[in-house]
Amino acid sequence: MGEVLWLTAKLAGITTLLLLILATPLAWWLARGRSASRTAVTALVALPIVLPPTVLGFYLLIALGPQSPLMALLRPFGVRTLAFTFEGLVIGSLISSLPFAAQPLRNAFLAVGDEPLEAAATLGASPWQRFWRVALPLAIPGYVAAAILVFAHTVGEFGVVMMLGGNIPGATAVLSTEIYRLVEALEWREAHRLSLLLLAFGFLVLLALLGLEARSKVLARTR
Repeated sequence: MGEVLWLTAKLAGITTLLLLILATPLAWWLARGRSASRTAVTALVALPIVLPPTVLGFYLLIALGPQSPLMALLRPFGVRTLAFTFEGLVIGSLISSLPFAAQPLRNAFLAVGDEPLEAAATLGASPWQRFWRVALPLAIPGYVAAAILVFAHTVGEFGVVMMLGGNIPGATAVLSTEIYRLVEALEWREAHRLSLLLLAFGFLVLLALLGLEARSKVLARTR
């Protein structure tokens, strides 16, 4: 059980850290860009929310399997397949959880508005300085919300994990797939324990998000 908990936390932690980094330039472009393709990209980023996880997991299984063109490029480096590996799960989690990072960050950058950035520009700040010294500090609540959502979604994800990683002990067995295995094995007591753990975790996540929302409203009134 400890191994399953550790692997789940490890997967969620790595996914959260990477997405906070990778989704930042994407969210900034979605919020501040002027390209006509922004609407299409926004829809593409949000696609995992409405797409059945098994469909996403199926195509990821093909893309990361031994016969895919991507794996052909990686074969000279000794990588034959990423399916049914922890690394493959990380890639799958990054894609399935992307909207839960990109949307809060995009909304946070939109909430910054034009005035603080324009004021910084009049003081001679470069675009890079305007982002790091003005936009980023003001968007911190969005980063907190994104981190909570990504971590929680990764912990609870089942379809992509099962399709892409299976339930290999010590490699890809996480809480969501372990509950499925326990139910199949008719180990109801242990399944109840893990399900209650995730239920409590989900409740605490929602409380944290509601508290963050209330705090953001208070801060907005005081500005």
